[in-house]
Amino acid sequence: MNNVLISVVIPCYNAEAYIAATIRSVLAQDIDGMELIVVDDGSSDGSVALVRAQFPQVRLVQQANAGVAAARNHGIALARGTWVAFIDADDIWLPGKLRAQFEQMAAIEGCRMSYTAWKVWPCQDPEPGAVYVEQLLAQAGETARWSGPSGWIYTELLLDCVVWTSTVVAQRSLFQEIGGFDPGLRVGEDYDLWLRASRVTPIHRVARPYALYRTHPSSITHSLPTANYRAIVIGRALANWGMYSPDGCEADRGEVRRLLAKSWSDYAGAHLDRGSLATARRAGWAALRTDLRHLPGWKVLIKSYARSLAGTRMGR
Repeated sequence: MNNVLISVVIPCYNAEAYIAATIRSVLAQDIDGMELIVVDDGSSDGSVALVRAQFPQVRLVQQANAGVAAARNHGIALARGTWVAFIDADDIWLPGKLRAQFEQMAAIEGCRMSYTAWKVWPCQDPEPGAVYVEQLLAQAGETARWSGPSGWIYTELLLDCVVWTSTVVAQRSLFQEIGGFDPGLRVGEDYDLWLRASRVTPIHRVARPYALYRTHPSSITHSLPTANYRAIVIGRALANWGMYSPDGCEADRGEVRRLLAKSWSDYAGAHLDRGSLATARRAGWAALRTDLRHLPGWKVLIKSYARSLAGTRMGR
C-alpha cells in the first residue's frame, strides 16, 4: 500500500559541495509521508558516493547526462507520492515550507499547485549561517514584501517567470495531464511548464520566504545563452493560447511586446559583450521587429555594426 504523500525530486549534477546541505534542509521538513529522490545526471564528482554514504534513506538513481529537464522527468516517473516537489541540488528549504503549503492548499478547493516566496542567496557556503536565517525570519511576516501573483496567473507569467522551481509543490496527476519538463530547452524548461500548468489550474503563492535560491559563479544563469529561450517559451504560449487567461483576464499587449523586445536586446547585448557580432546583430533586428520603438534594440544594433566596421578597418 502506498502511503507516500509527497515525493521530493532533486536533480543533481556535480553538486558535491552543496547537495548534503540541500538534503538536510528537505529531511528537516515537519511532514509525514515524504520520500526523497535524487536523480544524478551523470556527475563526475563525488556526489553519488556522498549521497550513498550519508543519506541511505534517499532513493538515488543515476542516468547518463541528459540535462536538468530529463532528470526531473525521471524523478517524476519514479515518484510514488500524490504530490511532487522540486529543489535543485544547491538550494535550501527553510523549516516549515511543506507544511505551510499543504495548509494553504487544504483551504483552497481544487488547489493542485503551490509555490512560495524565496530569497536570492549569493553564497558559496554549504549552509546559511544562523544569523542570516534569523534576519530573514524576522522579515518573513511582512506579507506585502513577499506577496506575488496567485490564482490564474497565466497573464502574469507572460510578463515574467514568477514561479521558482525549488518552491513548487504540485499534484503528480498534473504532470500526467500536461506533460513534464521539455528536455529540448536548455534554459526555461521550468518557465514553459508553469505556463502550461497555468492553463489548467490556479497556481497559489505562499507569501512567505521558505527557500534560498543560491547564486554562485558556476550557476547556469552566468553562462552565455545559446538561444533566446525566453522568447521561445513565451512565443509558444502566445501561439497556443494568446493573451487571455482561462479566467478571462487579458495580458497587457504592449507590455508583453516590450518585454519580448527586451529579451532580444538582452540576448543581443550578451553576445555583443563576448564579441559575437553577427548573433548580436540578428538579435538586435529581432528586438526591433518586435517593437520598433525599443531603444536598447537600436543601441545594441548600432554598436554591433560600429564594432564590425572598426574591425574591418583594422584588418586593412
